[in-house]
Amino acid sequence: MMRLSQKSRPPYCYHVSDDKVYFGTIGVNYGRVANNLPAPAEVVSLLKSQGINRVKLYDTDSGVLTALAGSSINVVVALPNELLSSVAADQSFADSWVKGNISQHFPQTKIEAIAVGNEVFVDPKNTTPFLVPAMKNVHNSLVKFNLSSIKISSPIALSALQSSYPSSAGSFKTELIGPVIKPMLDFLRQTGSYLMVNAYPFFAYAANSDVISLDYALLKENQGVVDSGNGLKYNSLLEAQLDAVHAAMSAIQYNDVKMVVTETGWPSLGNEDEVGAGEANAASYNGNLVKRVLTGNGTPLRPQEPLNVYLFALFNENQKPGPTSERNYGLFYPNEKKVYDVPFTLEQLGNGQSVPVNKSNSPAPTVQSGGDVSTTSSVGQTWCVANGKAGAEKLQAGLDYACGEGGADCRPIQSGSTCYNPNTVEAHASYAFNSYYQKKARGAGTCDFGGAAYVVTQQPSKYLSNDLFTTFTCDL
Repeated sequence: MMRLSQKSRPPYCYHVSDDKVYFGTIGVNYGRVANNLPAPAEVVSLLKSQGINRVKLYDTDSGVLTALAGSSINVVVALPNELLSSVAADQSFADSWVKGNISQHFPQTKIEAIAVGNEVFVDPKNTTPFLVPAMKNVHNSLVKFNLSSIKISSPIALSALQSSYPSSAGSFKTELIGPVIKPMLDFLRQTGSYLMVNAYPFFAYAANSDVISLDYALLKENQGVVDSGNGLKYNSLLEAQLDAVHAAMSAIQYNDVKMVVTETGWPSLGNEDEVGAGEANAASYNGNLVKRVLTGNGTPLRPQEPLNVYLFALFNENQKPGPTSERNYGLFYPNEKKVYDVPFTLEQLGNGQSVPVNKSNSPAPTVQSGGDVSTTSSVGQTWCVANGKAGAEKLQAGLDYACGEGGADCRPIQSGSTCYNPNTVEAHASYAFNSYYQKKARGAGTCDFGGAAYVVTQQPSKYLSNDLFTTFTCDL
């Protein structure tokens, strides 16, 4: 129903073509480079208590995999870089590794994928030539032992890119394309697997804080960045980074290969020269990312592919080498207390953040600012809603302005997004008008739209038809 003029239509609209919502998943990396972590069984209890049902490991530790058995937690395990040459050279070695590390734990432990190596292209031991042969041999072993449902991939760092800005110009390093990138992507395509990508906006921001907005890096509300190559608007650095990889794959004809973000995070502490490291920023980044992933749809370039993300990391790891930040990416301290508050599920997002579905008997959420919600309205809170008596033409004109020049966040009401239904001009206009109004700090004259809107001081559902605030998957 919502129709935006070509002139004012947000660029991301061009790519959405159906009415589905593509919800992503959140997992966490469970690293153990520390001497003070809780026992694996306690860690599994922690994961379950937090609603975390996906975990990625950096090895195949028998104690950890045994603790995860019967937990219903999906697990990604890893074959370390130092074994790549042996696995690549000898199929029988691969068979033994799979038999000893995978077969004895599956299916009691829900192993869904194996990361063969980690950021191999930057490994100083030059294990790159062994990567694809090792992946193929591990896959052969899985087939041999009737474990072919387990996917094979290998996490790459963004340093594998020759160019990443603008995102549309993303390309892989020339010296990697022929020897390893194409053969790896061929393998992923043939086996129905996906590319694993480790992406850290923190590194880009810390190195370029003079030109990159912190809000843009933290997935906060910001003016966004328009890609000069394709006109798409990016509201977060992470999405721009991921689409640079998408563009790089498309450039060599592998645009059909899916992607999973196997590492991303933000340190809660760093050295003085690590610009942006800090608890508040870490909480913002991870909290906003979880909200972004769980409320649906992918990147501007691939909106119909959900964002599946593994946060880095579960714990602060006190034995990791490098700068202070390396030991402070954890969501939890070793005593299992949260370093800062961050949600992991839709239910947890209900605590002062956007709630996709109000399933409880508690009051429907009300807006605090531009899409954020809480369970009770605050004193002096106002909203901007569509005036249904203004007529469809005026509503449409106001909608076009709000979503275009006005800069309202209209992504949630695009076809296939979380707030698309009810699909009426009045409902969509109310969402867009209120987004604009809140963005403008509820200033005088910012809720008019030529008479197509007006300010209300009570719960908006009392003023709108179609029972908007009980059928919307997210409220004004």
